[in-house]
Amino acid sequence: MESVKSRRVHQLMVNGSLLLLFIPVPGLRLRVLPKAPWQIVAGLAVEVLGALVAVWARRHLGRNWSGRVSIKVDHELIRSGPYRLLRHPIYTGFLLMFVGPALITSELHGVVAVLLAVYAYWRKIGIEETALQEAFGEQFAVYRRKTWALLPGIY
Repeated sequence: MESVKSRRVHQLMVNGSLLLLFIPVPGLRLRVLPKAPWQIVAGLAVEVLGALVAVWARRHLGRNWSGRVSIKVDHELIRSGPYRLLRHPIYTGFLLMFVGPALITSELHGVVAVLLAVYAYWRKIGIEETALQEAFGEQFAVYRRKTWALLPGIY
């Protein structure tokens, strides 16, 4: 179970990431990629893909979903749909929705925003996986060995 303090820390990091993503901060305006027309199309495509993945995963999770890490009465370990490959596809979708705008701006503030969001979700994954391990034991351990946390082939 995630504490109120932990949930607030997560929300602060994610909200800070959003602010960094969309508000060009002086000193972080350095371009990390040369300006190119493909960045807008690619960024929008990544953002839409992220939204679709997150919505699909959230709908598939159904009543087991919660904004705060918690195990519900009659909680199920979902291993179908996007959860066949990824243990945290909602977070994958959210992170893609951070990468899209960062790619469009191609400025350092976007990179910092994505890194902060990655850290926020990496931290939350640790909390969530501890809770799932406690709730499901060996069933979760087997599932964990057969799936990726966020991205197939990477993590």
